[in-house]
Amino acid sequence: MRKLAVITAFGGINAAGRSSGHHAFRRVVFDALQAEQQQQTLNALAQVMNLPHNGDQQWRDHILNSTLIRAWDNVGWDANAVPFHQPFTDENDQQCWRLSHKRLAVQSAGQTPKGFDPAALYPSRHHPRGLQLAVYAASDALGQLGMDWDTLRNTLKPDQIAVYAGSAMGQLDFDGHGGMTQSALLGKRVSSKQCALGLSEMPADFINAYVLGNVGSTGSMVGACATFLYNLKAALDDIQTGRRRLVIVGNSEAPLIPEVVEGYSAMTALVTEQKLRELDSLSDEQTPDYRRASRPFGYNGGFTIAESGQFFVLCDDELAVELGLSIYGAVGDVFINADGHKKSISNPGIGNYLTMGKAMGEARRWLGENALKKGSFVHAHGSSTPANRTTESQIFSQLAQAFGISHWPITAAKAHLGHSIAAASADQLLMTLGTWAHDIIPGITTSSEIAADVHQQGLNILLQHQPVNAAKMPLAFINAKGFGGNNASGFIVSPQQTEQWLAQKHGAQGWKDYQSRNEYIRQQAQDYDEQVIRGEHKPRYIFGDNVLEPEDLEITDMEIRINGWNNAVEL
Repeated sequence: MRKLAVITAFGGINAAGRSSGHHAFRRVVFDALQAEQQQQTLNALAQVMNLPHNGDQQWRDHILNSTLIRAWDNVGWDANAVPFHQPFTDENDQQCWRLSHKRLAVQSAGQTPKGFDPAALYPSRHHPRGLQLAVYAASDALGQLGMDWDTLRNTLKPDQIAVYAGSAMGQLDFDGHGGMTQSALLGKRVSSKQCALGLSEMPADFINAYVLGNVGSTGSMVGACATFLYNLKAALDDIQTGRRRLVIVGNSEAPLIPEVVEGYSAMTALVTEQKLRELDSLSDEQTPDYRRASRPFGYNGGFTIAESGQFFVLCDDELAVELGLSIYGAVGDVFINADGHKKSISNPGIGNYLTMGKAMGEARRWLGENALKKGSFVHAHGSSTPANRTTESQIFSQLAQAFGISHWPITAAKAHLGHSIAAASADQLLMTLGTWAHDIIPGITTSSEIAADVHQQGLNILLQHQPVNAAKMPLAFINAKGFGGNNASGFIVSPQQTEQWLAQKHGAQGWKDYQSRNEYIRQQAQDYDEQVIRGEHKPRYIFGDNVLEPEDLEITDMEIRINGWNNAVEL
């Protein structure tokens, strides 16, 4: 059997809350949960939002209303009074500018839960928000791993570890490139950090330097809205070829600043407040239902921008079994294709037919015809634009017919979380893992009906949360359609199916020994979750300690030994 890239932990934060422990997933499907799980979800959200655990109805309503997509409420600026320089000509016919304010046309976003402030959780030292989210998310993934990081890394050689992470937009708030470019107009001095910290690969750099102390491989592949899947492909290739044994992969995107919102709005890509009124036949005085701003495959008017930081710990199956790490699924394969010649850089093309088709064909080779036809579902890109609803549904419908699939379940996480650009497919993967843990596919509950121009033959576009039997649904597809022709599609294998394979591969006694080791790991992960909910755990952030110098190396022509690592780098 080939080496499997198994998912052994995940963590992060988005509009639904903290990712580890499936808390963010539970918020999305909250109405479909039993009372006990609902209470656990509320408690986890209360901790993220810095709220007491009093449990009354007002407390409950506040938490639910202050999560998922909603009106602006968790950003450090006023969407009703965004400052700008208004041009005018003075009495001497000189071009001048006066400070003025305006209301944004876009009045909703996928914000992290109201009250969440990652900067307050560690010595953030003017870090851009995207890097704050990266530190929080990577730390959350390590907590769910259930094994001390320093213990784990010393079972490996230093160059058997990799981190692939970044952002598509870079860090554009004031502490990053935004402040650097605004400084002259604001009469301020550029700081020594703004240029460096604004770089798009900086989330990986921060995790290496301040969370892991990693000296192995690092990097970031950027592909617009498909960025996470690009990085997941790099991680998968490393593990399957044996170049790396453990890879932390993810993305952190924090685009919720007026300039970025206006940039996408100028492209008519975002749904505006007025467009929402038109969709629901409201008067200019009526307030739209911002919770339903994102309506994939329904009648919609643009996507809803969002922030998110998500990270996954992948390792080869032999390492997972050896250490007893929990298995949340396996990455089958990821395919990437461009569109060819294009009329417009933002218009969709044919590349996504290739990526989805190849993913479906390879998944069929892995799992068989029946799993593809009756045991799979799709997390669509589902951006909630009129162009996406027709073009992406056409791709799914034509491929479903070609592969003989009827009633193929299709959903889209952006309905609840918004579009987090580089981290969008990471949000999709997070929701996929939640389905296998809770036997529910999140529905597109924000769309009351499927638009007439959506292709539906062979498809079952879910407008409600769908109960499923995870044991009979071993396969999920994740799809991304990015600006510029950045198309990527991957398939993920359920933890149930992955464990069946590994039990066969490692034998009855080997699998029994793994299960015994895993009991401790699961308990440690549960202890971490409970500590976080009680407010007793902070992100892992190590600054100025264990800094390596040349004298910390022992160099021969055969190996390099690094102080603090048990194993050497072989030359």
